[in-house]
Amino acid sequence: MSRQLETTLTDAAARNLSAAATLEWLADMEIEARSQRAIERRFRSSRLHAQPSIDAFHFQHHKSRVQAKPRILRLLDLSFLATGTNIVLIGNPGVGKTFLAKVLAWRACQANQRVLFTTAMDMLNHLLASQVDHSLVRKLKAYTDPALLVCDELGYLALDQQTSNLFYQVISTRHSHKRSSIITTNTPFSDWGNILFNTTIATAIADRLVENSEIFLLGGDSLRKANKHSDPPAE
Repeated sequence: MSRQLETTLTDAAARNLSAAATLEWLADMEIEARSQRAIERRFRSSRLHAQPSIDAFHFQHHKSRVQAKPRILRLLDLSFLATGTNIVLIGNPGVGKTFLAKVLAWRACQANQRVLFTTAMDMLNHLLASQVDHSLVRKLKAYTDPALLVCDELGYLALDQQTSNLFYQVISTRHSHKRSSIITTNTPFSDWGNILFNTTIATAIADRLVENSEIFLLGGDSLRKANKHSDPPAE
């Protein structure tokens, strides 16, 4: 308000605005500026490093995308956050799972929701390291508290018992608190026993993710390979 005061008073006088209308105008400017700063803070803390738009998502790349388009577009209203619904994106590397997850995450930042983007291995390595300095409980909260957690690239590396248990703790806590997670993976649920130490842990995690979820199977070849001479969205 202070930065815009002189200009606003001059404009208000030229438009013959009343004192009350001028104050309301200044207050609206202040509210809008605070909202933008809040969104910027959410984005910086989200670790997204990009602000992708759904307009850049190649729906025509494969029939699975065309069929899923209405469901994907409905996610943009973020109603899934209010119900704690999880989003699971399954497909081969390069088909746009990460890009779509980032679109939804940036949308949530714009709605002033607390968001965190991480790869599965970065998160688990972070939690493993926290066990050394006995800060696990505090570090777990970094992944269980956000309204939306994007956990990228699950399944690219197999997890041992310790990391599988840590992943279970994150998913189980978020499930009990009805907080939404977006999981991107190249591995179908039927093979999760091969990446999550054993079928018992895999089943426990999958059950909590699937109980209240939207699951998308993104087919087709890698966009990076199909468009190697262009610059498609990153996987």
